[in-house]
Amino acid sequence: MKKFFTLTLLLLLTAVTAVQAQVNFSVKYKRVNSTTIDIIFTGTAQPGWHIYSTNIGEGGPTRAEFGVDKIKGAKLKGSLKAGPGAKTMQDPIFEMPVTFFEGHATFTQRVELLDKDYELKGYLKYGACNDENCLPPTSVNAKVAGTDGPAPTAESKAEEAAAAAAQGNALTTATDSLAATATDSAAAMAQVQPLDSAQTQALWTPVIKELKNFGSDTGDMTGKAWYYIFFLGFVGGLVALFTPCVWPIIPMTVSFFLKRSGDRRKGVRDAITYGVSIVVIYVALGLIITTIFGANALNDLSTNAVFNILFFLMLVVFAASFFGGFEITLPSKWGDAVDNKAEKTTGLLSIFLMAFTLSLVSFSCTGPIIGFLLVEVSTSGGSALAPTIGMLGFAVALALPFTLFALFPTWLKSAPKSGGWLNNVKVVLGFLELAFALKFFSVADLAYGWHLLDRETFLALWIVIFALLGIYLLGAIKFPHDDEDERHTSVPRFFLALISLAFAVYMVPGLWGAPVKAVSAFAPPISTQDFNLDPVKIEAKFTDYEAGMAYARQTGKPVMVDFTGHGCVNCRKMELAVWHDAKVRDLLTKDYVLISLYVDEKAPLPEPIEVQENGQATTLRTVGDKWSYLQRSKFGANAQPFYVLLDNNGRPLNSSYSYDENIDKFVTFLKKGLDNYNKQ
Repeated sequence: MKKFFTLTLLLLLTAVTAVQAQVNFSVKYKRVNSTTIDIIFTGTAQPGWHIYSTNIGEGGPTRAEFGVDKIKGAKLKGSLKAGPGAKTMQDPIFEMPVTFFEGHATFTQRVELLDKDYELKGYLKYGACNDENCLPPTSVNAKVAGTDGPAPTAESKAEEAAAAAAQGNALTTATDSLAATATDSAAAMAQVQPLDSAQTQALWTPVIKELKNFGSDTGDMTGKAWYYIFFLGFVGGLVALFTPCVWPIIPMTVSFFLKRSGDRRKGVRDAITYGVSIVVIYVALGLIITTIFGANALNDLSTNAVFNILFFLMLVVFAASFFGGFEITLPSKWGDAVDNKAEKTTGLLSIFLMAFTLSLVSFSCTGPIIGFLLVEVSTSGGSALAPTIGMLGFAVALALPFTLFALFPTWLKSAPKSGGWLNNVKVVLGFLELAFALKFFSVADLAYGWHLLDRETFLALWIVIFALLGIYLLGAIKFPHDDEDERHTSVPRFFLALISLAFAVYMVPGLWGAPVKAVSAFAPPISTQDFNLDPVKIEAKFTDYEAGMAYARQTGKPVMVDFTGHGCVNCRKMELAVWHDAKVRDLLTKDYVLISLYVDEKAPLPEPIEVQENGQATTLRTVGDKWSYLQRSKFGANAQPFYVLLDNNGRPLNSSYSYDENIDKFVTFLKKGLDNYNKQ
């Protein structure tokens, strides 16, 4: 029997990051020589957030750029330069490599002085995202001015004039782009009565309080993640109970405590202490993991291709173990040492050591389940205590039968006896771990752009895995540790086989583009599918707020305002996973006027707009700046995707909605807004 020392591997599977968005930049100026100044932007991002670099192609997320509002007696020397530490990965949504910084980012713009009197007003524009939201393109202002430049020369004056001409040409090109983006809105607005100034002003009136009254909450989701992680751990603990390493131990251990002394009350107390000790041991494991890795490991684990390949290989090994290929055990001397120590010790310490012995000797069954649990926790978000919370749920479920059977010993007589069904449980778990292993390989495949596991390939493998699981449950496949004498299929196994085979058949239409919603959270995005019979696109008629609202007023329809971005990854996920659903598609196209406002639209406004925000003057230079300001000032939000339902006067009809791929929840969100509009 081969032994695998996987405890160290399990400790690699961890943890968490905060979900609140914050990216801060500071600016400093360095005089390189008498004619050169460096403007240095230094950014700090909270864990989980990344700042995009400069070398990102067109059609990708918002890249860092330096813009100029005013320049005199100087010129830019080269483009904005990114500092060291950038990472490059293949983005599955944009299908292109993207470069970004995590934690810290530095950008430098060099300025060459051409005249004794010089002035430059410019700004860094950057984009930042985490796994759920993106900030709108954000500007960091910079100003360079002085009278200590070089004496002007004919050559420097010519360079200054050329720089001014280039800036003017760029403005003209961007203005043409703005006109092009307005074409669809203009066509739709051809027969629409424009709004007057009072109506337009009403559309910009803040409705933050009204949204809160509806219960809008787009903030921290950590609390909800805690419940999910605890539940996941609890389910894992329940599954671990029904394995050959744990289930046979329960009646023996409870009987031992009840017979240990003639006092049943003392036996019950000892059994409860045993259960509490199990909880303490596994919670301590979670705390150790959190202490070793800290709160910043989650983003690396969830997005890093190497870690996901490691998870994939580990789960495949676990599956092979459950199939009977080998056993994953800890060194036997560890269990023997703890067991001997327990025999020599009395009181509560001996009970704790017995619980620790259980943890060691059952590792061949619980280890793969704990490993899968920690993998899922590591890639599902949460708080810095996520491993601890997961282990708490696991331990509570594992310790529960020891306590209950001690309190109600007559239940032991009705408990199922050990037998071949325990091996069946292990094999079923092996199939499930093999299926979930593909999820992690998919992340690596998307990150590197291998296209080895596109959506149809993933679904084909899942169809085969769950079909084989159904065939196994019907007794047509045998593994090394299965009972060869078993000649019939029990009723529970038959129904489990029926479910597994039906699930395999359910996924078959997905090979031709069907949404198969039950696996949408695990399968690669539908954009990776080569053959799709349903290439539906849901696009907004309007990309201008006032124009869309005027059209809605005339047609008598409510509005869904979609604050989005060309570089917003999760906006594309929502559009692919949720908007393409038939129920959502009908509501958006038939019952609502859809307005998509791109907060990273770079087309310039006819002229910059100065607004007061939080007691400070803010300059709106582009169309994207305008929509970003609308989102902040009217709705009190600053991340995308962000959806809000409005009546024809710009008042909310429901709470806001952020990134959540639950289709039923989104349909309820739309229907509630429509009902409130009809009541008006």
